Amino acid sequence: MSHDLKPIEEQVIVVTGASSGIGLATVLGAAKRGAKVVLVARSADTLGDVQRRIRDSGGDAIIAIADVADRGALEDAARMAIERFGRIDTWVNDAGVSVYGRLDEVSNEDSRRLFETNFWGTVNGALTALPYLKRQGGALINVGSEVSDAVIPYQGMYSASKHAVKGFTDALRIEVELLDKAPVEVVLIQPTAVDTPYPEHAANYMAEAPKLPTPMIEPEDVAEAILKAAEEGGRDITVGAMAKIDTTVSKLMPSVGDRMAKMQADRQQRDEPAGDRRGTLYRPGEGGEVHGRGG
Repeated sequence: MSHDLKPIEEQVIVVTGASSGIGLATVLGAAKRGAKVVLVARSADTLGDVQRRIRDSGGDAIIAIADVADRGALEDAARMAIERFGRIDTWVNDAGVSVYGRLDEVSNEDSRRLFETNFWGTVNGALTALPYLKRQGGALINVGSEVSDAVIPYQGMYSASKHAVKGFTDALRIEVELLDKAPVEVVLIQPTAVDTPYPEHAANYMAEAPKLPTPMIEPEDVAEAILKAAEEGGRDITVGAMAKIDTTVSKLMPSVGDRMAKMQADRQQRDEPAGDRRGTLYRPGEGGEVHGRGG
């Protein structure tokens, strides 16, 4: 089902997780094309810097300091968007964090905190955005992962949270698009590994510093897929060749998918000792980087 979505340059776009990685690439790309953007994250200093960059280049951006686990804070962000711009055309739930470690080693506290951000943050954002999107039509875009279908060892809770995001998104799509016949596109974006500061932001139980397995795609590629969905809608959009392979194999040949995932166990460590073990699980990261350290 496709609805009449506006061109990016005519949109008001809210993005969570806007202070780094895919979220930052998305707001910069949207602002460059003329969208009015609302940057949502915990990182006040970084958001201020990004807002200045956008305004200095002629764009229009406001910031909302919020932890996505706090529904009230997201409702405040939505109200700010309405007060400033009058409407919301696209809402992107991108905020996310990971924990590297075996499932029997990771603390319950850390696993719950990961779900508060990745799953409940998406739920909070989606249910906050929907009443506004339904008014004039728009797109709700949830950033899942190839591990919304596949899984990866040592990031089991992250995989579980992204499965949960997919289940929530798929059920919401049926209720909104098919039952309500509301003029809203509910889209799941499923990237493969992306070269962002994600490993540096993750909590880590391993002896070595964490990394993502190669090949990785650029965050700008995912941002482009998000902005395309904001204009054209869609259902579930895989980004990167490996995402297509991994999601397909996990559905059609699950035991082969298991063996492929096992091969990733030893490709998630750097040849250097672990540094910061808590990452940004409980505190904002102020790095303000789109890209990570590569493979």
